[in-house]
Amino acid sequence: MARRIQFRAHGGPEVLEYVDYQPAEPGPQQVRVSNKAIGLNFIDTYYRSGLYAPPALPSGLGAEGAGVVEAVGSAVTRFKVGDRVAYGSGPLGAYSYAHVLPADNLVHLPDSISFEQAAGVMLKGLTVQYLLRQTYELKGGETVLFHAAAGGVGLLACQWAKALGVKLIGTVSSPQKAALAKSLGAWETIDYSHEDVAQRVLELTDGKKCPVVYDGVGKDTWLTSLDCLQPRGLMVSFGNASGAVEGVNLGLLAAKGSLYVTRPTLGSYANNAENLQAMADDLFGMIASGKLKIEIGQRYPLADAAKAQTELSARRTTGSTILLP
Repeated sequence: MARRIQFRAHGGPEVLEYVDYQPAEPGPQQVRVSNKAIGLNFIDTYYRSGLYAPPALPSGLGAEGAGVVEAVGSAVTRFKVGDRVAYGSGPLGAYSYAHVLPADNLVHLPDSISFEQAAGVMLKGLTVQYLLRQTYELKGGETVLFHAAAGGVGLLACQWAKALGVKLIGTVSSPQKAALAKSLGAWETIDYSHEDVAQRVLELTDGKKCPVVYDGVGKDTWLTSLDCLQPRGLMVSFGNASGAVEGVNLGLLAAKGSLYVTRPTLGSYANNAENLQAMADDLFGMIASGKLKIEIGQRYPLADAAKAQTELSARRTTGSTILLP
């Protein structure tokens, strides 16, 4: 018998339950992982609230973790019992002592990366990998805008952008978060609580604006982000922290300079085992080289997942947050 977090109905953090459960035996193509650390992400709150629908209720929660393989299915060849592994793309159920998932969703975790680092970086780090290296392949020398630069994804983006020779302008909500983002590589920061973001971008870029804007905030920043783009610039809307972007007006994209928009997801990039491992190897290489430092800002016992989500939603966290079984 093990323990996990589940929810029987959609709602706020109060719907999360800490319960006993029996982990399943892995199917032919599956692996059961004994979790050593679990990642906390904004997308978890979307499933809990009902913005994204889970397969069925009651449902487990969470899609990111790291641990040791404790059982493998009959057809699994890439992993064996005892292997160190990590995952960042589900299926739901990572908020648990043990998690069964497809072998294709796992990556080998090198000894140089700790379980806590991996759980704190897989989803966020792979997200930054595809954003900066694939969705818009930064070459160096660009000036880009990245919203929520002091969050888990943002702090990784600050570091990775600096390593690439990119000037990252990060939006933040306080002087403390501005200092944190700049200490980890942001070229400049804009405090959106009292500064006009679009106006500051115009000033910082000498009127040129940015070729790409990375926006994980969503509804609240959509129009501002469009105003920060050069003609034919790319709007990368990759998250909904403030709510989903709805009613996209194509005419507005024309009026603001024939803008491009994409709504990428990790699953479209890490769409097979080979691509996933290659992206993870790129990420782990950046960590091993010292170019990426994983900031674990908060650690909570698994039983306190509701408290952890409350703090995350209130934007009272910095860096990555992990849950410990």
